[in-house]
Amino acid sequence: MKNLIIRLLANAIALGVATWLVSGITLEGATTGRRVLTLLIVAAIFGVVNAIVKPVVKLLSLPLLILTLGLLTFVINAVMLWLTSWITGKLDVQFHVDGFWSALFGALIISVVGMLINVVLPEKAEVH
Repeated sequence: MKNLIIRLLANAIALGVATWLVSGITLEGATTGRRVLTLLIVAAIFGVVNAIVKPVVKLLSLPLLILTLGLLTFVINAVMLWLTSWITGKLDVQFHVDGFWSALFGALIISVVGMLINVVLPEKAEVH
């Protein structure tokens, strides 16, 4: 349970940094508390998408992943972020990604922040 909470917080931090740095990713809320709650909800949805959908997409795109030497992973991560934005829109959560390029830059930032957090956290609490 502790590992799940740490991963949720780490994903929320990474998403928050992406929201702050990429102009095409927006997070709305009247108060700071509301924004933090929205980030936690988005992080939970992002975690579920990455746990369920991402492995299937990677398996189906395995030949292209090999052909591109893994660079397709960045595109897959962008699509997962975009899918998260779509799901949050259906759930009326105030998080939105405007277009593929915003999703790609956001996914890159989330990956980098996730790697930095993994350096600080113990190995059992890896963030993906």
